[in-house]
Amino acid sequence: MIDGVMVKKLVRYPDERGYFEEVIRNTDEFFAEGFGQLSHSFMVEGVVKAWHIHTTQIDWWFCLTGKIKAALHDKREGSPTKGETNEFILGDDPDNIVLKIPAGVAHGMKVLEGPCHFVYATSKTYDPKEEGRILYDDKEIGYDWIQGKPITNTKIT
Repeated sequence: MIDGVMVKKLVRYPDERGYFEEVIRNTDEFFAEGFGQLSHSFMVEGVVKAWHIHTTQIDWWFCLTGKIKAALHDKREGSPTKGETNEFILGDDPDNIVLKIPAGVAHGMKVLEGPCHFVYATSKTYDPKEEGRILYDDKEIGYDWIQGKPITNTKIT
């Protein structure tokens, strides 16, 4: 796994009314960098949002409904996992996770099952100088977003 990436497996407490699960606590080692902002994105099946990269900001990703494939690529100079790519499935599933993405790790997602309600926390509030973009078909990363279900929106956002 890419150095600094963490996965928190959620524990679900079901009963006849549905279920309860904790997503993040401020006391989690997983959340040590602290809270800056919470955001929500709604996406339809097939949408790809890739690649994003931050200089110092940490992201924590959680898929409430639907299912996404998250891909991460380590672009950090001096990282023991520089050049490594990891994939994770997040979504409305008993084995759902929260994914921690360190600064300097390019990240993107493809909605496998939609509609998708996606929530993410960041360690800082939005700053356009912090937001980096890389084309979804970047040759250096070499990741194939087309595999599987087709992309329905290739607009870079």
